[in-house]
Amino acid sequence: MTASPSRILILIKPDGVRRRLTGEILRRIEAKGYALTALKLLTPTEEVLAAHYVEHVERPFYPGLVEYMTSGPVVAAVVEGDRVIEGCRSLMGTTDPTTAAPGTIRGDLARDWGTDAMENLIHGSDCESSAAREISIWFPELG
Repeated sequence: MTASPSRILILIKPDGVRRRLTGEILRRIEAKGYALTALKLLTPTEEVLAAHYVEHVERPFYPGLVEYMTSGPVVAAVVEGDRVIEGCRSLMGTTDPTTAAPGTIRGDLARDWGTDAMENLIHGSDCESSAAREISIWFPELG
């Protein structure tokens, strides 16, 4: 019996949606062989963001993060596959788009725009427990 595939929450952030990179980002994830199992377009509420970024609520950069993440629509996706967290995070590249390796989503498509918030196109859960928590926030209907 094989284990069920892992899941990750992927968010295409407002800069990715605004720059019309949603299709390219999702294409890269699917081209890697992962399956999109849930997808929605929404503008997140402050309550959703407080739950998602609970570890950052008291940090000085949090208000700017909320302003950025509520500045426009976000595409939220649940992606499944074997070792999907490791694979998607590798596809994404490092958090800082300036130093992200060429060939990664951030390395090829993101850059520093000189804004207060790190506009780096994409979020992906960093471990299985975070993925489960984040998916329950963005997709409560999958409960």
